[in-house]
Amino acid sequence: MTNLPTFDRHRRLRHTSAIRDLVRETHLHIADLVYPMFVVEGEKIKQEVPSMPGVYQLSIDLLTEEIDELDQLGIQAVILFGVPNEKDAEGTGAFSDNGIVQQATRVIKAQKPSMLVIADTCLCEYTSHGHCGVIHEHDVDNDASLELLAKTAVSQVKAGADIIAPSNMMDGFVTAIRSALDVAGFTQIPIMSYAVKYASSFYGPFRDAADSTPQFGDRKTYQMDPANRLEALREAKSDVAEGADFLIVKPALSYLDIVRDVRNNFDLPIVAYNVSGEYAMVKAAAQNGWIDEKALVMEKLLSMKRAGADLIITYFAKDAAKWLATTK
Repeated sequence: MTNLPTFDRHRRLRHTSAIRDLVRETHLHIADLVYPMFVVEGEKIKQEVPSMPGVYQLSIDLLTEEIDELDQLGIQAVILFGVPNEKDAEGTGAFSDNGIVQQATRVIKAQKPSMLVIADTCLCEYTSHGHCGVIHEHDVDNDASLELLAKTAVSQVKAGADIIAPSNMMDGFVTAIRSALDVAGFTQIPIMSYAVKYASSFYGPFRDAADSTPQFGDRKTYQMDPANRLEALREAKSDVAEGADFLIVKPALSYLDIVRDVRNNFDLPIVAYNVSGEYAMVKAAAQNGWIDEKALVMEKLLSMKRAGADLIITYFAKDAAKWLATTK
């Protein structure tokens, strides 16, 4: 074929695998991954979450094996969720010095001091009503909840938590927690704020895993409307002003536009939370043979990095770490 008109030859940079690797713009690293763990009371408990294949509720005595596996895979950070046996109206187990997350943190830090322990700071797993704060006249009392959340954060850090991750979406929670940590002498402890957390339908499997389904109503008075975009920037701006050190966007996959918005507007580390429903859908499709699980998972994790995330909280962390290790 001769006398072709002039046009761009974009395919030159896709011609071989080596060239594609050379010009790849976005990279996923094992160090980008944070693995969520659900810790329960009791002994010798390893119970698979029915809606989350491969994810388990673990008793504290089995944490050693799990941390060894994560360490061997190169995963450097976990985020802990506690599932207590007893609950009450104020979620007192959340800020007990012998609470389930506090116990788990001490065990992990004793075994592997370099493993970063991120403590989810909320009350929903500990309250008998399943909401993220104190109930007053059938609604969550924002300001009364702040004091309990601050007590929880201090208790978690005393147990050895390296980072506090408040997920409650109360107004002013970063200010309350930052002040409490500073007064307690923990000025060096960062806050990984759930700055942008939507009232999403993608949380269903998590509520199975954490036993945190609300006993009445829903969380729409404190979590964000999925239709709103500018509100995300207002929420993040408040948390930055109050002293947040990381900003989480949750969920991730259906909110990549929000991840990019937050990335474009703030210079703090951005964390994408690849949530339970996103995990469960992929696992279900993979078990039915409808998708290539490895290819799909790696593509969606890369999409989160491309959107602007620095870190990803994901139940696929162990799988992704194995796949990344085999492609070196």
